[in-house]
Amino acid sequence: MSEGNVDGPFPVPVSREGQEAWIKAVLATEGVNLPRGALENIAPFIVDPDDMLSEPDAHGVRTLKVSAVRRIRTDAGDMVIAVVRMHGVGGVQWGHNERISSIWRSVADPTVSRETERTLTAVRPWMGVDDGGRKKCFAALESVVANRHTLIMNAEDAADALKRRDRVRPYDLEEDLVLNGQQDPGMYVPQYLRIEENSERDSDGNPLYPEGYWGWMAVRGNNRTQKRQSIFRLTSSEVLAGVPAEKLEREGDEVICDPRDWLPAFSALLNREFAETGDGELDPTSGSRARRAAAIAVVDAHLVIGTPTPQRLYRIVQMNNRRDHVHPPLEFDALDRSRALGRSVLGMYVAQQVMDEKTAEVLAGLAPIRELPEATADMTVAELRDLRSMRLLQELFPVDPRKRHLLRRALSENPPSQLKSGEINQRARTWSALTSESYPTPWNPRVGQVFSTRAREGIVLSGRRLPDLLAAADTDDDAFDELVSYRAAHWLASFGIIEADRGSLDGQEAIGDAGERIRRSRRTVMNCLQALRYEKSRMMAVGVLKSLAAAMDDGDRRPWRVSSSGTELGGREMTPLWFDSEFPKDTGTRPRKSADSARPLLTMTVPTPLPAPTLPALSPMTPTPSSVTSAPVHLPASQPAPAVSAQSEAPATDDSDEGDGSALSPEEPLTLEALVTRVEERIRGLHTASAEIGELLGHLADQSRAASVDQPIGRQRADTAVRLLNQTLSRLRRLPELMEEMTEPV
Repeated sequence: MSEGNVDGPFPVPVSREGQEAWIKAVLATEGVNLPRGALENIAPFIVDPDDMLSEPDAHGVRTLKVSAVRRIRTDAGDMVIAVVRMHGVGGVQWGHNERISSIWRSVADPTVSRETERTLTAVRPWMGVDDGGRKKCFAALESVVANRHTLIMNAEDAADALKRRDRVRPYDLEEDLVLNGQQDPGMYVPQYLRIEENSERDSDGNPLYPEGYWGWMAVRGNNRTQKRQSIFRLTSSEVLAGVPAEKLEREGDEVICDPRDWLPAFSALLNREFAETGDGELDPTSGSRARRAAAIAVVDAHLVIGTPTPQRLYRIVQMNNRRDHVHPPLEFDALDRSRALGRSVLGMYVAQQVMDEKTAEVLAGLAPIRELPEATADMTVAELRDLRSMRLLQELFPVDPRKRHLLRRALSENPPSQLKSGEINQRARTWSALTSESYPTPWNPRVGQVFSTRAREGIVLSGRRLPDLLAAADTDDDAFDELVSYRAAHWLASFGIIEADRGSLDGQEAIGDAGERIRRSRRTVMNCLQALRYEKSRMMAVGVLKSLAAAMDDGDRRPWRVSSSGTELGGREMTPLWFDSEFPKDTGTRPRKSADSARPLLTMTVPTPLPAPTLPALSPMTPTPSSVTSAPVHLPASQPAPAVSAQSEAPATDDSDEGDGSALSPEEPLTLEALVTRVEERIRGLHTASAEIGELLGHLADQSRAASVDQPIGRQRADTAVRLLNQTLSRLRRLPELMEEMTEPV
C-alpha cells in the first residue's frame, strides 16, 4: 500500500499477511476462545502486532507473549485480556453502557414496542461452530438490530447521552487528550450486531451493506473513545458501520465498511495534514485536526479475547467496570448508579450459583419478563411488572444467609446486624431503580425508601398473585398491607401522582383542573402510604390501587379517579392534587379531626413556671433527682393549634398515633397575643423536657450497669417510646415552616 509510505505519527495497518499472523497467534494462545471474525475486525487497528508474538515453538506455532496477556478475575467470572497498542480512532461507544442505561426503554417493560420506542435489544453470547462441528458459546456478544438505520441512531443516541453525562467532569476531557494524550487504557469487548432487515440494494440487486457488523465496544473508556473520535472528526457509528468516502477525500457517496479498506486511507490523510501544518498550529480550539490528534495517534488498550464462562461474558465485563464508577460516583446519576449496583448483586448471585442466568437477565432488565419461569400466558402487564418487582425485592432483601453475605460483598455493607438506615435506603433505591425499567418512564429511585432497619432481616411476601391480592384487599388486612407497602409507591410514582420529597420547603407545583398552577405541600412518600392506610379511606384506597393496575393493563393510559366507595369514575383523570385532597397530608394513622371527637388531654410536667410534657417511666426504678424542679399540671382548654402533619420517617404502622391529645380545646378562645405566648412557652418547655429525657436515660444507663442489667427496657415498651419520639420529630420538622409562614419579613 503506497499510503503506508507516508511519514507521520498516524500508523497504517500492517499487511494482510501480518494481520493474519497475529490473528493465528491470538487464537493459539491458551484461554482464548473468541471468533475469528472479531479479530479480523480489530487487526487493522493493532500497531506493531509482530512485537506481541512469541517465537515459534517446535511445531512452528506462535502465540501471544506472556507480557501481552493478562487474566482478570471479577465477582462474575474470569476473562483473558490482550494488552495492545491501538490506533487512536479504534473502538466503539457502547449503547449498553450503564451510565446511560436510563435513556433506553428496557425490554423488561412488557409494553415496549420495537417500532415506536427507543430500545436496545438483549445482549446474548455469540454462538458459533467449533473445529469439531459442534455449536457452542464463544467469548463475544451478539445483538439483533432491526436495520442499519437503527444501528446508527443507537450509536448516535449513546454518544449524545455520554456527552451530557460528561458535563459533570471538573475538566475538559477532549482538551486534556489533545495536550496530554490518553494515560489509562480502555477495555473493549467484541460484539456482533446482526441486521434483521437488510433491504438496501444496488442496481444489480445485491445488498449494499453487510448483514451484520463486528465492533469492539468500550466497556471501560466510553467517554475517552468518544472524545478521541471527536478529535479525529469521526463517530463511533462510522467506525462501526462504515466511513463515508467524502471523509477520506474521495469522490462519490460510497460508504466503506471494512476497516482494512478505509483505515489506511484515513491514516494517510492525517499524515498528509500533519506534514502540511507546523508545530505552532496546535491551538486548543482551532488547530488542525492532525496536530490536535497527534498525542492520541496510538493508545494503549485492553481487548477481551477469552473467558472460561462465555455465557456470562456480558456480566463479567460489566462487573469489571462497575465499581470504578459506582463507589466513587463519577458520571453516574442516581438512577443509573442504583441500577448498576443492583446488577452487581445479580451478577454475583449468578457467579456463585445462587441464581440462574435467565432470571438474572430478566431482573437486570436485559430480557423480557415473560422469560421468567414463573410467568404465565394469562398474566397482564400489571401482573408481569409486579412479578419482576417482587422478585427483585426479595433478592435485595433476602432471607437466605448465603445471599445476604453476597449482597454485603457487592454493596460493601456492614454486617447484617449492624445495617444502618443509609444502607437499607441504598438497597431500596436499587430495588426502585430496577423496578422502573419495567415502566415507560423512570422515577426518582428515592420513591422506594419506605423501609425501616427491620428490613435487614429480609422481606417475606405471601406469594399470592397480584389479581388475588387486589380482589381480597377490601376485607383482607394482610393483602391490603402488602399492596400498600410494596406496590402503591411505585404505581403512584409511575403516573406522576406522587414523587420523592425533594427536601425543599417550597413544596412542588401541580396543574389544577382549570389549568392553573397550584403549589402542593411538601410530602414524603411514607406520608402518602400512611394516608392510604387510614381506615376510613380503605375502600377508596383499594379503588385507587385497582384503578392504577387497570390503567397499566390498558396501555398505561391515565388512571381514573375513584369514589369514596372505591368505584372507578371513568373519564375523570387521577391527578396529584386530587390525591392530596382525598388522602390529605395530615391523616396518616390518626383519625381526621372532628367537632365531636375530642381526644383526652395529656398530663404535662413543667419546669416551673413553664409547661413541659410528663416523661413516662422507662423502667421500674427511681431516677436520681434532676436539678430541674418540676410539678405536674394539666393544659388548660384553649383555641385549637394549627394542624400538624403526621408524616413520619419511621416505617409504616397501623398503630394509632399515641399522645395525640395535646390539641387545645376550643371552649375558651384566646387572643392572638395569648396564643403567641402559649406557643413560646410550649417551645421552651419542649426544649427543657428534651434535655431532661437525655439526663434520665443517662441515669438509667448508670443504674443498669450498677445492677448488672444489660437491657432494662422491654422490647415492646422501647418500640412504643421510639415510635412516639419519631412521630414527635416528624411534627417538629414542620413547625419552623408554620412559624415562618406567619412571621413578619426581615
